[in-house]
Amino acid sequence: MDSNYVVGVDFGSDSVRSILVDTKDGRVLATSVFSYPRWKKGDFCDPSRSRYRQHPSDHLEGLEKTISSVLQQSGVDPQKVKGIGVDATGSSPLPVDEAGVPLAFSEEFSEDPDAMMILWKDHSAIAEAEEITSLAKLWGGVDYTRYSGGTYSSEWFWAKILFVSKNNPAVLAAQPNWLEHCDYLVGELTGKLKPEQVLRSRCAAGHKAMWHATWGGFPSQEFLGRLHPELALLSQKMKSQTLTSDESAGYLSRKWAEKLGLSSQTLVAVGTIDAHAGAVGAGVKSGTLVKVMGTSTCDMLVANNNEVASEPLQGISGQVDGSILSGLVGFEAGQAGFGDFLAWYKRLVTEPAMELIRSSDLLDPQLREKMASELSDKMMGYLNKQAAKVPLESGTLAVDWINGRRSPGLNETLKSALLGLDMGTGGGTVFKALVEALCFGSKRIIEWFRQNGIQIEQVIGIGGIAQKSPFLVQTMADVLNMPIAVAASAQTPALGAAIYAAVASGIYPSLESAAKAIASPIAKEYYPIAANAAYYQQKYQQYLALGEFVEFGRIGKV
Repeated sequence: MDSNYVVGVDFGSDSVRSILVDTKDGRVLATSVFSYPRWKKGDFCDPSRSRYRQHPSDHLEGLEKTISSVLQQSGVDPQKVKGIGVDATGSSPLPVDEAGVPLAFSEEFSEDPDAMMILWKDHSAIAEAEEITSLAKLWGGVDYTRYSGGTYSSEWFWAKILFVSKNNPAVLAAQPNWLEHCDYLVGELTGKLKPEQVLRSRCAAGHKAMWHATWGGFPSQEFLGRLHPELALLSQKMKSQTLTSDESAGYLSRKWAEKLGLSSQTLVAVGTIDAHAGAVGAGVKSGTLVKVMGTSTCDMLVANNNEVASEPLQGISGQVDGSILSGLVGFEAGQAGFGDFLAWYKRLVTEPAMELIRSSDLLDPQLREKMASELSDKMMGYLNKQAAKVPLESGTLAVDWINGRRSPGLNETLKSALLGLDMGTGGGTVFKALVEALCFGSKRIIEWFRQNGIQIEQVIGIGGIAQKSPFLVQTMADVLNMPIAVAASAQTPALGAAIYAAVASGIYPSLESAAKAIASPIAKEYYPIAANAAYYQQKYQQYLALGEFVEFGRIGKV
């Protein structure tokens, strides 16, 4: 087989990464990462109000720079680059005008946060999500949340748009079309951005926007109109058809072919959600749960139709035919705060010292910044080492709902809790309790799937935390009482995007054959320690009891 190449592009929360892959054997020939400059400065965001917005220029600049960089680094013949696959955060919708130009690029909306892309973790729309869930249950028609776990989330498409429509008259008056992050980027690359041209991803539409074939696509205009007239108008611009991510969205536009130095015969795959691409890049198959360990977690599963109950599974982030792997049913669940939980604690213990260092009269300004930077860089590693020294039977206990609970049973109003502190409690002990809580939350999700008839025989961890925190992964293996395999690739979602591109461009006939050649191997497996697993089974019951108290105020044995 001659070498053909594809580019996988992975848009994360903080940066975009592009890789150039030899489809013959999956070798990654070049990698380039671009951090979003406006996002890094905190532009258009207000964490105190759970508002997280991103300017589309961050994405377009990153798209051009990273793809150009991997082509330059590798030196491959651009004519042999046959396809581009793109994954992105979801649900992260962006308002665009009738030509597909983001409102943020106009003078009127250049500083308006509501005209930016609304990042997945923006929780401004909790009330709107509850309104959507309530209407779906009570309006007398189809329950459009049936395949979305039974509850709609503020992290998803319609809730975010409803929030902006209710609270920003200027954006409302513009009557924008709204595109998911991945759909906008694919439309930009192919030049297909007008409403009648836009191709919408099955993964994003099914898991985030209540699309399902049984009711003919997206929710009806009657239902959406009861929420807000703007949502009904928007739905008129949205084609009922969605496409799986191994299908072609068309050729690279002349504009982008010239920008990147690629052929205009380069195919672009339909977009997908980053976690879904990560599952594909890790070699997901029936019976395998791929756990994307990042800012939050996404737990990805696939199953054959004959393995799935007739009634959709409730309490998760959705099940969709053809998402993740075409021809199979894709399931998504997860934890709303994972890396964020540990980063919060790092911030809590680090920031006072950093501020004191920066205000010290004993140090010159350059040394202050160096010391503060070193403290920030080394603190997470220090906390992991301290936690690993804490005896197994620590009496400190936490629940992991720092950003609400995603699964099982969505509840975005829940808060975290910490129990069992005394005068001898150190920073490592608290950090250990937070890690355990994250692992208990993961166990609860796996048990939920199993109780509802979904088989899980293997767990694969991907993402920076899986690779950088052996302490956390070993704790996870002990808590789950099953081995955890860690993917070798540091860019598993980008690999998944490349696999989609390899199929969409015709290099491979199926995702299975493409994944066999390209998907990441396993770097390491962590096996449960029997004594630890037995202890954690008992402590898990205490975690459940503390969680019940936090959620319902019922006092059980903790």
